[in-house]
Amino acid sequence: MTAGWTWEYEGYEPADERLRESLCTLGNGYFATRGAFPECTADDIHYPGTYVAGCYNRLTSDVAGRQVENEDMVNLPNWLPLRFRLRGGPWLTPDTATLLEHRLELLLASGMLLRHTRYDLGKGRVLTVRQQRIVHMADPHLAALRTEFTAEGFSGELEVEASLDGGVTNSGVPRYRDLDGHHLIHVHAGTATPDTVWLRCRTRTSDLRIGMAARLTSDALVTVRNKSRRTTQHTLLTLTEGGTCTVDKIVALHTSRDPAISDPLYAAVDRVGRAPGFDDLLTSHFTSWDQLWRRAALEVAGEPGHVLRLHLFHLLQTLSPHTADLDVGVPARGLHGEAYRGHVFWDELFVLPFLNLHFPEVSRALLRYRHRRLEQACTSALAAGRRGALYPWQSGSDGREETQQLHLNPRSGRWLPDNSRLQFHVGSAIAYNVWQYCEASGDMEFLHTKGAEMLLQIARFWADAAVWDDSLRRHRIKGVVGPDEYHDAYPDATMPGLDDNAYTNVTAAWVLSRALELIAALPEPRRRELAERTGLDGSELEQWEEVSRTLHVPFHAGVISQFDGYGELAELPWKDYRHRYGDIRRLDRILEAEGDTVNRYQASKQADVLMLGYLFAPAELRGLFHRLGLTLDDDIWHRTVDYYLHRTSHGSTLSGLVHGWVLARARRAEAWKFCQEALQGDIADVQGGTTGEGIHLGAMAGTLDLIQRGLTGLETRDGALWLDPVPLPELSSYGFAVRYQGNWGVRLHLERRELDIAVPSSDVSPIEVRLTDRTVVIEPGESTRLELPD
Repeated sequence: MTAGWTWEYEGYEPADERLRESLCTLGNGYFATRGAFPECTADDIHYPGTYVAGCYNRLTSDVAGRQVENEDMVNLPNWLPLRFRLRGGPWLTPDTATLLEHRLELLLASGMLLRHTRYDLGKGRVLTVRQQRIVHMADPHLAALRTEFTAEGFSGELEVEASLDGGVTNSGVPRYRDLDGHHLIHVHAGTATPDTVWLRCRTRTSDLRIGMAARLTSDALVTVRNKSRRTTQHTLLTLTEGGTCTVDKIVALHTSRDPAISDPLYAAVDRVGRAPGFDDLLTSHFTSWDQLWRRAALEVAGEPGHVLRLHLFHLLQTLSPHTADLDVGVPARGLHGEAYRGHVFWDELFVLPFLNLHFPEVSRALLRYRHRRLEQACTSALAAGRRGALYPWQSGSDGREETQQLHLNPRSGRWLPDNSRLQFHVGSAIAYNVWQYCEASGDMEFLHTKGAEMLLQIARFWADAAVWDDSLRRHRIKGVVGPDEYHDAYPDATMPGLDDNAYTNVTAAWVLSRALELIAALPEPRRRELAERTGLDGSELEQWEEVSRTLHVPFHAGVISQFDGYGELAELPWKDYRHRYGDIRRLDRILEAEGDTVNRYQASKQADVLMLGYLFAPAELRGLFHRLGLTLDDDIWHRTVDYYLHRTSHGSTLSGLVHGWVLARARRAEAWKFCQEALQGDIADVQGGTTGEGIHLGAMAGTLDLIQRGLTGLETRDGALWLDPVPLPELSSYGFAVRYQGNWGVRLHLERRELDIAVPSSDVSPIEVRLTDRTVVIEPGESTRLELPD
């Protein structure tokens, strides 16, 4: 392995185990398994979860005297268990035996987790355990574990027990433990062949069938014992001084959501029976990972490059090319844990821009997940008294709103109303992703069909939600919650919701203008089809045009107001709160525990207004404000950036990312501080224990896109690649490859003020590259070096 391609942990630290398990998760886009010790069961230290993309179940729990329904991504039967002991002795675990040495290595280039542990057995006896683990990237239904045992200073018999465990629950997030987590029923185990066992079960309400099978290969005879919720294979190894014995465990996993199968159990048993041996599995697994890394090439030197590779590794494990065959969205916490219940939020806004330029087929599949739920979004809008599509803030298996009704404040122990479902701006994020995907891929077929249908209905919702205010002579959007999330109501208000959130209104205006542009560009037969199916007519388009130019964007003190009335809120004594609490990222919880509310203060959890600078390049943002009849010059924007920079607690991992992105252009000297925070978000667990519950996929993907688009100013619009690089001294040299409108592997490398672009040979059209001061056309098979202006 080359330097910077291994993520390593030395020694055993129980307090860090959940964090390590998340960051050492292995997956392939279909399923993932946390990096837990195979010899350990779920407890307060260890949590060996396995999750299949899109596998949800709905349960009702009694919370604070109310019946609360939640849908969760299900923790499936645990395929990892493999424990061992000297014959007749206690089972060995890192918590019950003495460790002389322990090392964990995540090999990023090959998607393998290596484990090396030396157990002190007393009297000069040492047992060395080496393990290699993969979740197969070529065959998404397979996983494998090889365990090698070496005796030092003794000879003797070693008992090994390998299991499939169906007695698991969803219990990986402490604050959810008052909720029902028993999702699996009808758990049965059995034997297929002398070396192969199986386990099957169902989810309680969604009735998904799960089939799992394991084949154990050992240097000794394998015997089987089946229990109601567990099947166990035993083998007795004869260890000799200095000798090594090997046990291979190969596992297959299927669910009833899989295409082209009738019985998940039959499919799993058949697949594991046909699977090659461990060494052959490694060969195809390594080849698949090598292909992924070539398509997502990223070259950044030093420690930032090391962290970015880890982020890219986890993105590829959660959303791989296998995802293109699934009906799934972007789980905000990956397939790495149970935080957020595995739900899909707006995080795809930070994920798809990177995927668009490397794996457009995955982006298309993720957008189809949204399109399949368009009908439900229209039903939700109708139930709210609106036309168009109202997408849920939290999504799961179907198109229903999955946002919980209550959330727990761990500081106060109180269950509180959750009003985050009022973040209607998720619809604008979906529209933005449709547009960005089609610009990058050139997929006009999608834009003119499913993309147009989503864009039209989202625009229709915004136009219908906007109400005319005679005194302002503008349209307003009332009763929403913005990306900040801290503010969900006005002080002392009896009803939740805020008026004229600037981010919501500006992005709504963008959606309306893009929808109008798209409808005008559609082929006439397709435009007629859409009009006939949706009742779209000229008067409605006139309304969209008007609303897109008259939405109200509030200002105060010479800056953009986060929402109407924001400037009238009290100033928070930031210094005092930092002195009293140290970490004030979750300021909302601190204030609620004090009997106060963040709704009273000018204090934001994360970027809200500044998200506009993340989504839109400076020229496009100025153009949006101009369309609204407003002025947004550099002075106003820079004042706005400064204003919110000093009033944000960064209670989300996305906040540092957005601030770093915006500051790279607005106030470069401070940008790197926030870029570093974004890079460190999960590996340093800056949110205080949350990474152990699942990675923050949006923040990880966003750091990759910071290199790809943020620092380069890369835009895909009007059939060209637009570049406007900003120099950042801490990242003065970097490179990456993109896939752009049929051109595979277009390579860009920036070093100081020079930009190298190479287009691989092909029969597709040349690429037009537009800089701030010139336009160049690069033919396939050619490369060019461009001097950038100071």
